[in-house]
Amino acid sequence: MLQSFRNVFKSKIGLGLTIGFVGLIGVAFAVGDVASTGSLGGIGGDETVAVVGDDKIGVAEFSQAATVAVDQLRQQNPTISMEAFAAQGGLNDVLDQLLDRRAISWWANENGILVGTNLINSEIRRIPAFAGPGGQFSESAYQTALAQLKLTDSTVRRDLADGLIAQQVLVPGSFGAKMPTKVAARYAALTRERREGAVATIPSSAFAPQGTPTAAQLTAYYNANRGDYIRPERRVLRYAVFGPEALGNIEPTAAEVAAQYEKDRATKYAARELRSFTQVIVPTKAAADAIAARGGAALDTAAREAGLQPTKVEAVDRTAFAGATSQAVAAAAFGASQGTIATPARGGLGFYVVRVDSVTRTPARSLDQARAEIVTSLREAKRTNGLADLAAEVEQQIDEGSGLGDIASSLRTEVQTTRPIVADGRVYGEANETVPAVLAPALAAAFEMEEGEPQITAIPDSDQYLVFETARITQSAAAPLSEIREDAIAGWRRDAGQKAAKAAADRIVARVAKGQPLAAALAAENVTLPAPDAVNMTRGELVQQGQRVPPPLALLFSMAKNSVKRLEAPSDAGWFVVAVDTIEPGRIAPNDPVLAQATASLGEVLGREYGDAMRTAIRKEAGIERNAEAVAAVRRQLTGSGAN
Repeated sequence: MLQSFRNVFKSKIGLGLTIGFVGLIGVAFAVGDVASTGSLGGIGGDETVAVVGDDKIGVAEFSQAATVAVDQLRQQNPTISMEAFAAQGGLNDVLDQLLDRRAISWWANENGILVGTNLINSEIRRIPAFAGPGGQFSESAYQTALAQLKLTDSTVRRDLADGLIAQQVLVPGSFGAKMPTKVAARYAALTRERREGAVATIPSSAFAPQGTPTAAQLTAYYNANRGDYIRPERRVLRYAVFGPEALGNIEPTAAEVAAQYEKDRATKYAARELRSFTQVIVPTKAAADAIAARGGAALDTAAREAGLQPTKVEAVDRTAFAGATSQAVAAAAFGASQGTIATPARGGLGFYVVRVDSVTRTPARSLDQARAEIVTSLREAKRTNGLADLAAEVEQQIDEGSGLGDIASSLRTEVQTTRPIVADGRVYGEANETVPAVLAPALAAAFEMEEGEPQITAIPDSDQYLVFETARITQSAAAPLSEIREDAIAGWRRDAGQKAAKAAADRIVARVAKGQPLAAALAAENVTLPAPDAVNMTRGELVQQGQRVPPPLALLFSMAKNSVKRLEAPSDAGWFVVAVDTIEPGRIAPNDPVLAQATASLGEVLGREYGDAMRTAIRKEAGIERNAEAVAAVRRQLTGSGAN
């Protein structure tokens, strides 16, 4: 997961331009929250962790940038913790990005490269978090967002200025980089290069000890690999669900039904007549009479001949039709028979020629006839309004400090408790068990809450509400050795096997280097090892596999002829021994499309190299001093650990 964080910075123009990722603006408004770093565990907020040129980076800025980076990672992996982030080197990465960003700003200022106030203002106006209801920048939304994120206007402006300066400095340095054609041709020819060799696997399991380590050995292994046993933060949630059943009797009374009937009698239950028409509007009565004389069947033809377009009016009552035309037009239209043309009459737009297309008459309905419909409507209204009122009452109880148990009691529902869970909803220690689906809308908030502070939320696509709280928080930390003894023993065995496999790989490499075939070098070991895999392919065939190139094959295509090397396998699985026997150089024609592709790709790589070189030079010129003690103190505060 941490690798995904690092990959973000591998942009075309290098780390400096993308430092906004861990800047306060680039992420804070994307994730919508910046966790408070509180008192920084006793560290002074203005204490310096590093000096760049004559500019200082304080512990508060470093701590906040690290918190934001972890928040961003949690969008991909909700279980990532600050402890795991720090154990994988994430804090060092964050500080490096801050130093790059600040160094570039220092260098730009020294060389007269500035960012004006108007440009910063325009960037602020483009941030969606600062938009009002109409989608435009809102000063009140801006100030509210800053208050929620515990940021100041000056901090926002400084961060934006740093990012804009980085663009001005690094883009020109890397833009338009082009690899010379002769150099590109050499690289392009590599796609046609063919190599023959072999890859042997030296599994650590073949050398792993079967016995139990001594207490001293196990403790030493655990202390050296504590980061491998960090447990994610776990929380126990208590919750209660309520819905319409909490409302009691919501059946409408006879009096309520009768009152609703009287209220809607004239508009919904009286006799109604709806008509659909085809109409043509003309300026004079003579023209209207001429069209009407052609009869209802010829209305469309007569209208087209007159250069007019008939319009449809669907299912309208007399009152509505009169409002759109006139009382005279409505009287004529509702007095004519179906299929006939009503006597032309004047309306607001001229004389109306109206054909009656259909007539639908609905007789009046009595209270008894409408009762079922009214009961259903009133019951639904009582359910909707009652649940809204009940949710408001629960919110008031929460505001007044009521506990979840008391709230559940007032709702006549039961409080349920989860087993310890992690942020993505999995039950801790159970790979295939998750929390009930009803808790899904509460998970994000539940892992931001303090203990014993109930909240309420509506359950999507249902008529139910969820009241929940965090009952117990177990912080992310390395598991005690006593609780993971068997796992630690297995890890010790893998580690010991990995070290022994490395020694075996070194022996095999030495034998092959002296001229012994790889298969014979493997057989000389005292354990049975897998036979080597022969390799005979071009570099192009390797790339065409459409997947990440296996590390042993990548190594094989980077080695010299008649050479042998070892390579560590991931996860302490063992080692590879890679041998290259023959190399057949590739050839490429000047008009080969691969040459153009290589030229373009290598130009991008060269641009990145230029950007990286410029960043390195800027750092050197600016001069950077780190306060190792302050950095270690921030690490301890963020991870809750006494370790440096």
